[in-house]
Amino acid sequence: MSFVAEFDALPTAALIQRARSASGADVQRLIAGGAATLSDFATLLSPAAGELLEPLCARSQALTRQRFGKVIRLFAPLYLSNECVNNCAYCGFSRDNAIFRVTLSVEEVRREAQALAAQGFRNILLVAGEHPKFVSNGYLADCVRALHETIPSLSLEIGPMETADYRPLVAAGAEGLVVYQETYDREIYGRMHTLGPKRDFNWRMECPERAYAAGFRRLGIGALHGLADWRTEALATAAHAAYLSRHCWKAQVTVSLPRLRPCAGDFQPLTHLGDRELVQLIAAFRLFLPDVGLVLSTREPAALRDGLLPLGITHASAGSHTEPGGYTGAGKDSIHQTVRGRIVALAADSGERILATGRTTNATGQFEIADDRSPEEVAALIRRLGYEPVWKDWDAALTA
Repeated sequence: MSFVAEFDALPTAALIQRARSASGADVQRLIAGGAATLSDFATLLSPAAGELLEPLCARSQALTRQRFGKVIRLFAPLYLSNECVNNCAYCGFSRDNAIFRVTLSVEEVRREAQALAAQGFRNILLVAGEHPKFVSNGYLADCVRALHETIPSLSLEIGPMETADYRPLVAAGAEGLVVYQETYDREIYGRMHTLGPKRDFNWRMECPERAYAAGFRRLGIGALHGLADWRTEALATAAHAAYLSRHCWKAQVTVSLPRLRPCAGDFQPLTHLGDRELVQLIAAFRLFLPDVGLVLSTREPAALRDGLLPLGITHASAGSHTEPGGYTGAGKDSIHQTVRGRIVALAADSGERILATGRTTNATGQFEIADDRSPEEVAALIRRLGYEPVWKDWDAALTA
């Protein structure tokens, strides 16, 4: 049985009712004794829990220190390509968006990785849109192989594949796979994904299990908040993470709680997850899943990230760029524009736009980041908070 079957059997309505009706006494009991069931997790998402944020966060912080120590693992995304065959209403890379696209060569990927390594990173997430013409399995394996010796911890955020197609990537040196369901609401998922292989809800949901069978030792999941009701998304994500922790027990599971950011296409969020609710969500996940890693990206503004880091976060990105070539300008001479999936001639002033914006490339990013501090600044902040920034916790020699 895959998680799809368990997901379809979730008593979501009853859990949401529990979240609405829980009392302060129910919440205090869980803060003192821990959350063991999805019903407990629903209680931690309740308005009553929102009124007890201080003790909830204190318990979350204590649990995180107990299970993970006072360390925060730093990573950076490296975008390989913004080509994509999917139409996803909320994504800047969506096929029909008229944007500047490029796929980096393996040597250009190496150059981007070297720039990140010079900043201290030894943990990189390779990200690419889903386009079989530009982002083939062989291309991805070549990129991983080229970076593995200098970047010992490499994870992938790419279009879902079969288990057999993942195995060469693991053999090349990739250790982690990140795949966000985006939304666990089937109806909204159908409305958001109108073209391309990403339309298959079940195929995407089963992706982490196929990746585990291929040998990945880190599995990352999450919902993109801003599409469906945040409590419903949280319950499904928690159930998914708990399932993976039980059935893919040799892998480390991480959960990310990203919120929608402005991007090409000007999509407007359908729902809202406020800052207080995000704090509550982080603490609730920690109490329910004390051994699961929680990821915080540069989607959140600096001041908020400073406050969130000590509450239960174990992994954080820093100095991020969401466009291919964003760190060095790699690939800027190969950029083309697409309109509804078709390549069109570049505008005559495209080169001037690069100079005008001060960016290294005019390739379009997936979304706008909110925390633009350098990795050094983020690491210094982590130290001031009493934590240790960890740039490396894995060595390539272990998978040689």
